Amino acid sequence: MAGIKKAATVKKEAKVKKETKEIKDISFLSEMDQYLFGMGTHYDIYKKLGSHQATEGKTKGMHFAVWAPNAKSVSLIGEFNEWDENANPMTRLEPSGIYETFVPQLGTGELYKYQITTANDEKLYKSDPYANYAELRPATASITTDITKFKWSDSLWMKKRAAGNVKEVPIAVYECHIGSWMRHPGRKDDGFYSYREFADRLTEYLGEMKYTHVELMGIAEHPYDGSWGYQVTGYYAPTSRYGTPEDFMYLINLLHKNNIGVILDWVPAHFPKDAHGLANFDGSCLYEYADPRKGEHPDWGTKIFDYGKNEVKNFLIANALFWIREFHVDGLRVDAVASMLYLDYGKEDGQWIPNKYGGNKNLEAIELFKHLNSVVVGSNPGVMMIAEESTAWPKVTDIPENDGLGFTFKWNMGWMHDFCDYMKLDPLFRRDNHYKMTFAMSYNYSENYILVLSHDEVVHLKCSMLNKMPGYYVDKFANLRAGYTYMFGHCGKKLLFMGQDFGQDSEWSEAKELDWGLLEDDLHAGMKAYVGELLKLYSKYPCLYDMDYDTKGFRWINADDTYKSIYSFVRYSASGRNNMLFVLNFTPIARDDYRVGVPENKKYHLILNSDEERFGGSGKEQEEYYVADEMEWDGQDFSIAYPLPAYGAAVFLF
Repeated sequence: MAGIKKAATVKKEAKVKKETKEIKDISFLSEMDQYLFGMGTHYDIYKKLGSHQATEGKTKGMHFAVWAPNAKSVSLIGEFNEWDENANPMTRLEPSGIYETFVPQLGTGELYKYQITTANDEKLYKSDPYANYAELRPATASITTDITKFKWSDSLWMKKRAAGNVKEVPIAVYECHIGSWMRHPGRKDDGFYSYREFADRLTEYLGEMKYTHVELMGIAEHPYDGSWGYQVTGYYAPTSRYGTPEDFMYLINLLHKNNIGVILDWVPAHFPKDAHGLANFDGSCLYEYADPRKGEHPDWGTKIFDYGKNEVKNFLIANALFWIREFHVDGLRVDAVASMLYLDYGKEDGQWIPNKYGGNKNLEAIELFKHLNSVVVGSNPGVMMIAEESTAWPKVTDIPENDGLGFTFKWNMGWMHDFCDYMKLDPLFRRDNHYKMTFAMSYNYSENYILVLSHDEVVHLKCSMLNKMPGYYVDKFANLRAGYTYMFGHCGKKLLFMGQDFGQDSEWSEAKELDWGLLEDDLHAGMKAYVGELLKLYSKYPCLYDMDYDTKGFRWINADDTYKSIYSFVRYSASGRNNMLFVLNFTPIARDDYRVGVPENKKYHLILNSDEERFGGSGKEQEEYYVADEMEWDGQDFSIAYPLPAYGAAVFLF
């Protein structure tokens, strides 16, 4: 029996070698493909490089192509040829330096790598930079697959996305790390939810809470869990930790069918030095700058992409388009933009090189952003490009024609730092820092901002959002309810990291799931219910989102009640109907006779009171309606008197 099997195997291998020889002179990449790639404008290059099912004549198989211009030779190795570097040598195409080969009868699910012989005769074993699937870490081989078979059923969402104006719609983002959101106890696969399991549970949760979008951390393949997905080795592959590419498509499709958008973290700023990855890919600095003063981050121990090389720019721009076109992703949050814009970011004197004008701006990265955002946003209406940019770089969200970078939104890191600094203070000292909560409105209209309380604020001994708050345990919840109300009333789209909406006690760790058991406690359940109310109000009333970036959408009533640490302001809708008055008390002192100016002689409907018992408050009853008095107050002709609770937040509709 063994002899029969061996004979069959030998016969099959002989047939494969014969068919390979017959087609070895046929190229699957045209001269135009190579030309566009060399120009940096082949936006579908991921359909040509990597591994793809193909047919030559009547012969079906798998085509492989890899860019390695400085290699002496490249061979395809894998399970199918017993990792034999002599079995499938690849043909070099000139002048691009792309190597390709076709393997007849090879299908999906096959492990493979590229064995690269460098100019110095060193042997390198590299994963495919354009692979769509990879082995589960710590294994590093690429896997052949086919991402074209999934049957999408999200056409209604896609049409709605293309027709809308993202700046005038509610965007409330739930930032989420799949591996630590929820886990199966006792399972051998680290307890990870699969993409499909996660999809079902997450869709239910986001629908209940009324988030509009989810932002997923760490989706592109990465070797180390502790990097949270920010050190990527497989830019074109959803991580296999949670399943297959098709499983990931199922997740996005289900979210879309339930009117929830999907944003991915995207990391074009740097990549790790892992031997199987992009670093020193063909024995040379192919993807990274050759000079370590430009090509390495000393603090992070990572490589920096060479943004001046057309093929590298093409790799990144096509990758952004890949996630949007092939996986129907609704936006990319671009990580560490500042580290790309500044040549001296995180570097000491002598560790960086000035640009040709003697400055510290990376002119090549600037050009990349303008090109990237023009193509991505211009060819995909409704898709968002979001910058995590932590400096005062101008015109991040302006169009390239106005010398802007072309992003749709920018994370408001200044607001985040001021908010967290203020909220951590003992109420006694808040009066001396009153400006921290008003300053962001002075620059609000310079960019299209998203207000963020991300994962970065609840790690590395920074405490959870709840434990940043001062006071007794019950006070921490009241403080945080008031803080979240301020956030949802303030101009700008919103983002909360998972766990923050129910008052996670501990800092976040990628190694364990959220403390869902806390929801058995009334205070935590009350916090979740309160954030749910904020999210419902946010989606329901246009005054909270449709004029975020218009000076007519916001008006301070009293920004200077420093002694009492009370803030009041109005949000206006574009239609002028259903406007909202916010009154926020950031001290433990109740103001039973607090009077606030109002802009119109109307009846003011109390639609949200943070002190309700169901939210964890005192439960003291309040009137539902307050009629304006003809009494001048706060520079307004009219005013209302409202018993403002300690750490109380009140929202009135008028």
